[in-house]
Amino acid sequence: MDKNANIFVAGHRGMVGSALVRRLRADGYTNIITRTRAELDLLDQAAVRSFFASERVDIVLLASAKVGGILANATQPADFIHQNLAIEVNVIHAAYEAGVARLVFFGSSCIYPRACTQPIEESYLLTSALEATNEPYAIAKIAGVKLCEAYNRQYGTRFVALMPTNLYGPNDNYDLGSSHVLPALIRKAHEAKVRGESSLVVWGTGTPRREFLHVDDLAAATVFVLENEVADGLLNVGVGEDLSIREVAERVAVAIGFDGQIVFDTTKPDGTPRKLLDVSRLARMGWRASIGLREGLEATYRDFMVRYGSDTHSEAAV
Repeated sequence: MDKNANIFVAGHRGMVGSALVRRLRADGYTNIITRTRAELDLLDQAAVRSFFASERVDIVLLASAKVGGILANATQPADFIHQNLAIEVNVIHAAYEAGVARLVFFGSSCIYPRACTQPIEESYLLTSALEATNEPYAIAKIAGVKLCEAYNRQYGTRFVALMPTNLYGPNDNYDLGSSHVLPALIRKAHEAKVRGESSLVVWGTGTPRREFLHVDDLAAATVFVLENEVADGLLNVGVGEDLSIREVAERVAVAIGFDGQIVFDTTKPDGTPRKLLDVSRLARMGWRASIGLREGLEATYRDFMVRYGSDTHSEAAV
């Protein structure tokens, strides 16, 4: 990949987008194009087409999306399917119209059926029913995958879809109303520690298993895919190992220094029982994740403290 390529990182303020910008700059890519939502609303089709018509973009990294955990997906299903579909359709089609040959679309492991054989291979997509708690979001992301495949087949573009497992890391979302499980656990454990509480309440039974990938590893995988001229297809990105939510909560407590009891609220939903990705396709190409969970948790908590450590009240970490 040409170091002078003009790379548009859509969603550069989010956790994934900011990690992509960090990695690209560290690797010597300097022509990075970004726009805030105030400058370019990706839900506005005319604005997106105008942007691509006026800017010379060689590569698009489509990291912009509406994301959230179980609660957000359950209470905002229309927003999740509408906004994600609109962003994907607007950006992918405008990129094609402008002659952008390379694009990376970022999805999520929730695109796969709820009852998948484990670990989950890319070929399992659309083989059975989705998890009901995030079906609207998953359908939108599946549409993004199929958009990339369709444009490649019809127009000869080189659009790749990367499906990361559960992500965490710097610039994560710690709002308990919309965050994913690991940042929610970090915030809850921190607040329980600061308040001197004797217990930490975790949603569900603690038995579902989850795989966690540091966002900087996803950024590294993205650059690997681009530099190795991967032209199309769907690729899982993960670490190849998972833990129960109970084990994850215990590791978060250790990283943060909370030594109270972990209590599970079994009236709350568990979500998908297990989502372990088969990451052998990327491994055969020569890429593997390098950031372990302990190292990643400690670094993520340091980032949390830099951003929110001065205010230990509940309202701060949002």
